[in-house]
This record gives sequence, C-alpha cells and structure tokens, in this order.
Amino acid sequence: MAQGTDRAGGVTRRAILIALLLLVGLSPVAFLLDILWNKSATFTGIPAMAPVVLLFLFTALAGLPIFRRLGLTRRELFTIYSVLLVGGPLVSKSILGFMLVKSIHYHYFASVYRDWQNTFVPQVPLWFAPTDPAVVESFFLGESAVPWSHWWVPLGAWSAFTVAVFVCAFCTIVLLQRQWITHERLSFPFAQVPLELVREAGGEGAPSRPVLPRAWLFWGGLLISFGLTTIGQVSEHIPAVPPINLGPIILIQESKVGPIAGMGQLVLWLFPWMIAVAYLIPKDLSFSAWFFYWALVGITVAGIALGGDPGPVADNWWTTFPAPKWQGGGAIFALGLWSLWIARRHLGQAFRSLLPGRPRADDAEEPLSYRFATAGLLLSFLGLVYFCWAAGCRLWFGLALIGGIVGYHVVWARLRAETGLGFLIFPLQLQFIPRIPFGTAAYRVKEWVTTISARWAYTPGGGSSFDVCAGNALETFKIADSAQMNKRRLSWVLLLGFVVALVVGIFVLLTGIYHYGWFGLEAYASGALARDAIRDGGRISFRLVTPWPPDPRGMTAMGVGAVFAVFLGMMRLRLWWWPFHPIGYMAATCWGMYWYWSAFLIGWAAKTVVLRYGGLRLYRATVPLAIGFIVGELLNRALWAFIALVTRGEI
Repeated sequence: MAQGTDRAGGVTRRAILIALLLLVGLSPVAFLLDILWNKSATFTGIPAMAPVVLLFLFTALAGLPIFRRLGLTRRELFTIYSVLLVGGPLVSKSILGFMLVKSIHYHYFASVYRDWQNTFVPQVPLWFAPTDPAVVESFFLGESAVPWSHWWVPLGAWSAFTVAVFVCAFCTIVLLQRQWITHERLSFPFAQVPLELVREAGGEGAPSRPVLPRAWLFWGGLLISFGLTTIGQVSEHIPAVPPINLGPIILIQESKVGPIAGMGQLVLWLFPWMIAVAYLIPKDLSFSAWFFYWALVGITVAGIALGGDPGPVADNWWTTFPAPKWQGGGAIFALGLWSLWIARRHLGQAFRSLLPGRPRADDAEEPLSYRFATAGLLLSFLGLVYFCWAAGCRLWFGLALIGGIVGYHVVWARLRAETGLGFLIFPLQLQFIPRIPFGTAAYRVKEWVTTISARWAYTPGGGSSFDVCAGNALETFKIADSAQMNKRRLSWVLLLGFVVALVVGIFVLLTGIYHYGWFGLEAYASGALARDAIRDGGRISFRLVTPWPPDPRGMTAMGVGAVFAVFLGMMRLRLWWWPFHPIGYMAATCWGMYWYWSAFLIGWAAKTVVLRYGGLRLYRATVPLAIGFIVGELLNRALWAFIALVTRGEI
C-alpha cells in the first residue's frame, strides 16, 4: 500500500509529542475520575470516551486561526488518537488500580481473615508486594509519602510482566493483522468511528485540513443520542426534569418458582450507541446473539419444567445444564484455534520466510518486520514463563497460564475487530479452567497464588480490563491501513506511548493512593475494587481448604460449545445463506446478554429493513446516523466528566 507523499504517514514528531503530553496530562484526570471519585472512565470502556472526544474537539477547532497554524492533518490526528487509545487504558481501576492492590492486600487483610495466614500468605513471593507492616498499612490508610524504596522490586517485577504481556499479544497481532484486515476483511465497527468522524477538506492546490462530517444524519444522530442521555442524567439530579428511561426497563419481574423463573427479570436496554453497534456489525452476528440467548434461556426454562431447581436466571445461567458459561468457554477456545487455522497460509508464508535459504516475505508495509515480531513474541513469552517459574510454578503450568493469558488477549482483539462486542464479558474466566480436568488439589499453592495475583491481566471485563490495550492496537492498524499511514512508525510510537503511560500511571496512582489511602477511594467504597480484592484472597484460601474435584460436566459442556462453534463456522463458510454466526453463539453465553439482547434485536431489525427496501446504498447512507449515536453518547460522558472535575466529584 502506498504511503502517499508523506514518508511519515502522519506519524510526525509534533503528533507524537502532542500524544505523549496528552497521556501525561490526562493520567491525573483519569485517576481522579475513575479511581478517586468513581465518576467516569476516561480511557477504558467500549467505546473509549477520551480519545474519541478529543478527536472530535481537535477536528472541530481545526478551522480556528490559532489551531490552523498548527496545521495538524487528518493522519496526525489519527496518530494522537491511536496513542491515547492504546496507552490510556492503563490508568484505570481495572488495570493499574487492580494490579497495585492485587498482592499487597494479602498481607493487610490476613489479619482479618485468619485462614489466609494459615493457608497461603506465607507462600506469596516476597517480591510480589511490599511486606513491611508500616508500608502496607499506609497504603490502605493514606496520609503518607510513597515509600519508593520498598516498591522498587515489586514495581520492577510487575511492570516487566505488564510490558511482556502487551508485547507478546502485540507481536502476535502484528503477525495476524494483514490476514484479518486484508484477507478476511473484518468489519472493525469501532474503527469506523474515527474514520467517519474526521474528513478531509481542501481544493486543488490548497492545503487539506480535517473537518467534521457534514451529513445531516450524523448530526441528527449525535443530537438525539446526546439529548436523550443528557436529559436522563439531568433528571437524576433535578426531579422537576421528566426522566427518559433508556434502561433497564423492567417488562417482567423476576419469579422464584416455576419454569418462568428461568427467564429471570425481563428488561429492555435502549441506549442508542448500543443499538448503533448492533447496526454496524454483520447482520448474521446481531441475529445470532439475541437468537441463541433466547434459545439458551428456553433450554433453562425447559430444564426447570422437567424437574430442575427454579431460581433467578443469573443462577441458572451459570449453574444448570447445559451450563452456558462452560459452553461459551469452549466456544472461545474453538474460535481461537479456528482463527489460526483460517490464517495458516498467511502465517506459514511469514514463518517460512524466516528460515535460512528461503526468500523473505514482503513485510515492508507491516507494523513490524516478521523477523522482529517473531523474536518479540518468543522472547516476551519466555520472559513471562520465567516470571511464573520464579514465582514457584512448575514449567508446564507457566506455559499453560501464559498461553491462556496471551490467547485471551488475541482472541478478544479478534472478536472486537470482527464484531465490536468489546463491551461483553467473556463467559469463562481463566482461573476457573485449571480445576475442570484435574481438580484444584492437583496444583501447588504458589500456582494458585500466581494465577489469582495475575487475574487483572486476563479478566475480560466489559472493555475495561488489560486485554483492551492489544485490541485497541489492532484497531489502530485498521485505521492506519485505511488512512494510508506509516504502520512501522506508528507501531514504535504505540510501544513508546504504552511505556510512558505505564510509568506515569504507576507514579500517579501510588502517589494518590498513599495520599488518600485505599479506603479513601470511591472506587473502593463503591465495592468494585474491595469485592474483587477480598474475593480473590478468599478464592485461594477456599480452594486450599476445600479442594474441588474434577468437573466432567464442565468438560462436557466445553466440548459441546467448542464442537457447536466449529460446526457453525463450517456451515457459514459452506452455505452463503447460513443465518447463524459462531461468535453470536459465544456472545449469547456472555454475562450481561440479559441486558443487551434487546439492543441486538433492534439493531438487527433496523438493518434488515434498510437492506431489504433500500439495499446496500441506503445502508451506507445511514451509517453516519449510527456513528452519530455513538459520538453523542461519548460527548454526554465527557460533559459529566467535566462536571465531576468542576464539582470535585460531588456531581
């Protein structure tokens, strides 16, 4: 692909400098909003608020004289957007906020939960977190300077782990991105947002400048989405303003008895941005998501009617046969292997070119050379396995754990690229898998400690956990491909931005935590961080005191899910009219689909009508409306983030 006349392809020094300065400047803002006040996630979440809103503002202001002098181009704005998209999520309660407390809380809460001290705390590696009682206590109570001398070793270890996980997933995605972008032509729904949001203006001989879309449907969608969501939130603070309830709208109350208990509470979610995502993704995918959800609910209802225990749908969803969560876990593994199988020719060509005497593949336009990406993948993977071995894990366990973590990151990136379903939580988290074939007693105490201590690195949590960084990197490659940017330069800038965000984020978070105290953070008081931290210590202790046996039922359900996902994939390849998508089946097993099914249904129905009566031409003409819905939602989030900053978290 030609890079145009600009060799930098938009990845210029000034764009890089602006992006890094924004990362540094917005890190304290992210700490205040997301962790101290628990008001807004600026970088995390799908779609991410800060990068899109800043892109919107920069483009809107590009015509003003003071900004016109900067002369930022469309591709330079995409460079800034990309760096914020990849590095920004680190400063959040779900990533660095969780990582910093993950191991140190063992030593603090062991005085409350005595069984911790008797079961696993003595086997927590000393380099996982500071152990000095005064340092630990001041972390949770605050009003103290950061005791950096006690933190250097733990920070060095976990920072190396964080960088290695990202590099390993990043290099894997580099090797696969050409297959996914060019050969399979995945839809990349969220990449359409910046590409549609920033257009280029300028006639012949005149310098081009970025401009916002002029389509009236875009602005109509933006105003509708912004207006509905803003009025809904204003009504929460001013009772005189009539509320606009976009969800949850309760249609049927939860029942405790009878087969109807399998339905749980029937609710509608009508958020415009979510409907817009369902409109942008492939039609067979949106159909499959809501269809298989109700199919599995129907099976649960039938199971209760045949003698199963009635209960809320959340309980049945996780515990009754055919165990949708285990089916979803099997589907994830199958879809990951299926993706590699489809990409086998591309990967084979890339790897064969590395052998002596073989002609090198043309990788000049790849984000990294195949040789460098392969070396980065292998070295970072081995470094992660060494981390596990140093923590007391057996070699085979370290290989399995790291393979699972990196695999989750890559599969999540693929799913988001194809479907945009980054806001769904994976149905089966990695820490549950080891007990299925062998039971919990087959593993060492330090292996459980390492697995749970690294849980922040592999918990797919609705677009707010660590896997979002690699997924966002894949999205930036799609943007660079469409905008003819220099991918090689962009890759190095993304890696630099990630490291800068990590260093600055650790400094900001530790300084803030030791000043306010962990117990002084609203993110703790709201229950999210406290629940996860304490529950994870309890998980380790419980599994050691009460070992779980092997779970043949879980293995069977995972096998069923894997086979069914592969079957759906094969039928989709062989029959052009096949209406079911394997990822839709996996999405139906995810936690939260009992909220989102209505948005998928509405988006699917709208797209079906448009394509049926207006064809592809009408659909393309209405895409700006969907983009406007998404941007309007993000502008509303930005408005309330600004209000929270002005009121110091009071509103």
